[in-house]
Amino acid sequence: MRARGLGGARIAVGLSGGVDSMVLLHILNALAPRLRLRVSAVHVHHGLSPNADRWRRFCAGLCRRWSVPFRTWRVSVEAKGKGVEAAAREKRYGVFRILRADAVALAHQLDDQAETVLLNLLRGAGLAGARGMPAEARLGRKRLIRPLLGVRREAIVAYAQAHGLDWIEDESNRDERLARAFLRARLAPALDERFPRWREALARAARHFAAADADANRLLRSFLASRGLRAPSEAKLLDMIRQLAAPGAKTAIAHDGAVLRTYRRKVFLTKAIRSAAPFRPVPWNGESRLPLPALGGELRFRRARGEGIDADEAARGRFVVRLRAGGERLQPDARRPRRTLKNLFQESGVPPWERERLPLLWRGEDLVWVPGIGVDARFRAPRGAPGIVPVWRNLLLLRAHFPGEG
Repeated sequence: MRARGLGGARIAVGLSGGVDSMVLLHILNALAPRLRLRVSAVHVHHGLSPNADRWRRFCAGLCRRWSVPFRTWRVSVEAKGKGVEAAAREKRYGVFRILRADAVALAHQLDDQAETVLLNLLRGAGLAGARGMPAEARLGRKRLIRPLLGVRREAIVAYAQAHGLDWIEDESNRDERLARAFLRARLAPALDERFPRWREALARAARHFAAADADANRLLRSFLASRGLRAPSEAKLLDMIRQLAAPGAKTAIAHDGAVLRTYRRKVFLTKAIRSAAPFRPVPWNGESRLPLPALGGELRFRRARGEGIDADEAARGRFVVRLRAGGERLQPDARRPRRTLKNLFQESGVPPWERERLPLLWRGEDLVWVPGIGVDARFRAPRGAPGIVPVWRNLLLLRAHFPGEG
């Protein structure tokens, strides 16, 4: 068991009374004189089992015999839709956060890790769930360590038996209504028969996922810094990555005056808009630049041949810039029928949040040009003929997409 950087530390061991936490406390208590560790034990009394008071007395008695400082915290667990196991875990970690210690040591072992990864994958938890439990993490200002995370349950039981340790059995471990108990009773034996090292394989996969997640942390930090944005806190960074890893059309993460959004495996970064100003139609009378501050950008028009809007059509004037109202159609390809902007936007990969704030160029009731789509076939300049190419400059877009996406 590694004890890197723990010399002289105050370590609080989460003691449930089960074999794993008993072995962890026994080992750390034995190492204490050599490593100058100040070991204590904390027992969280959830009150969920009729045996909870007996478990508390068992842990208290053991710590008296071993001369280990001991404290019990009573908590009230209310599931509120998240499940009893998750609610109890939340309460435990709430206790661990306020302990006066340099580190909290928990007795999760290899079987726990494999079960956690498998259950998270079955629940569709994504990258955050697939990485399982870290061997070390931060819990507020203190370290959270899991020294036994690479040790099989059977080895822990063998150690306890060899050292004459007693422990208690939580009856919920046999309650197959609970997902973890069901996995241990039904799935684990079948996996053992076909894949005897499935626990090690899942734990190894969790380490790979965790390494990929670390790369994502570094990449996102670097990306934000390259755009002149402040570095987020560790907690916010992890939350940002969690949202970006499970993207949706409505994902919008505000940070330092900017907003990160996702669409089709790309991450877009735009300036935050305090309030979308109402947009009134703006006429275009042939200017080379048409500022549109209400939309956060400007239209530019360059001269060309054989592309863009037919210069003769443009000379007739009466063009106006309006926003999308719904139901508009365009025919960018003369060989294909007129199509809805919704379909054209989807086909061209225009992000949903941009579609309602794009400047559409009209002449009367005819839609002439749409950013990201092109010019309607009726208004396109013939081959070799003078034309005018509109270009939408979105000054709110800080970067087209997050580098390094798959």
